[in-house]
Amino acid sequence: MRAAIIHGPYDVRVENVPDTRLSEPGDAVVQVLRSCVCGTDLWAYRGESPRRPGQRLGHEFLGTVTDTGPDVTAIRPGDLVLAPFAWSDGRCAPCADGLPTSCVNGGIWGAVGADGAQGEAVRVPYADATLVRLPSHAASDDRLLNALLALSDVMGTGYHGAVSADVRPGAAVAVIGDGAVGLCAVLAARMLGAEQIIALGHHPARLDLARSFGATAVVTRRGEAAVAAVRELTDGHGTHATIEAVGTRESMRTALGVTRPGGAIGWVGAPHGNTDALDPMTLFLHNISLRGGLAPTRRYIDDLLPHVLDGTLDPSPVFDTSLSLESVPAAYQAMDARTALKPLITPGG
Repeated sequence: MRAAIIHGPYDVRVENVPDTRLSEPGDAVVQVLRSCVCGTDLWAYRGESPRRPGQRLGHEFLGTVTDTGPDVTAIRPGDLVLAPFAWSDGRCAPCADGLPTSCVNGGIWGAVGADGAQGEAVRVPYADATLVRLPSHAASDDRLLNALLALSDVMGTGYHGAVSADVRPGAAVAVIGDGAVGLCAVLAARMLGAEQIIALGHHPARLDLARSFGATAVVTRRGEAAVAAVRELTDGHGTHATIEAVGTRESMRTALGVTRPGGAIGWVGAPHGNTDALDPMTLFLHNISLRGGLAPTRRYIDDLLPHVLDGTLDPSPVFDTSLSLESVPAAYQAMDARTALKPLITPGG
């Protein structure tokens, strides 16, 4: 089969690899219908996070089950299924606590030795616990398929940021970052009843999308100027809830600066050079809570799926470019150059 492989910085190729097969009794094999490129994939592409030459790429996908092991009972061949970005066994202590991304037997697609989502098929360990069955009619609805794919990672991650920041009806919220996660956090904040949603970013088209998703204001300034702008929009008080969806030193400092005393920061921007950005004294003096982390998207799929199916939640516009599997290298180039927000990959396209 064909799959995207990384050989080094800026060197992504689509190559022939061994066909995916069952390995354990609880496995399933899924033929990929939709995948995509994530912002975190760019770190490996740029050589900023380590990858072994020959490692698979991609961690977001949905598709059709083609084979199952003898221990699989919840799904069967022919089912349309969604996979969260990490697999989990559903029975260990972290899974029972609602943290499948901390599963003692879990992992993330594209890790060493695992299939990547940017390929024709994926072997799914612990299929019963990991995969979510989708209505069969969704397979013929491109918009719905794209919206469902967002639940694999970015929509669940944006929602995790909003929940962690305690977004509630009437709240003033800042969302730092206009990538796909930040835009989905805007959707989540609106869904949770926020009255004021301020999106911070620097790309006009993305901020236009933020407005369509429910942002009541946008801020394009950086650093202290951004903090001052948010404070002005909130009558000098700052926000009740702040969602940090970037993961850099500057974005975390901005989050600390815009959050009012007693507020909370939902931290879902994967740490990327921001290890010295946290100021414990600011958190302490102003009773600011810091929560979040790697989003347990499998847990949130059950909450978000009904809203996507009934049309009240539609994150599909974050996919602004559609390419075939053979064009994955071009998808990375476009995302790296910021000419694409989140490329959609269709293996048969």
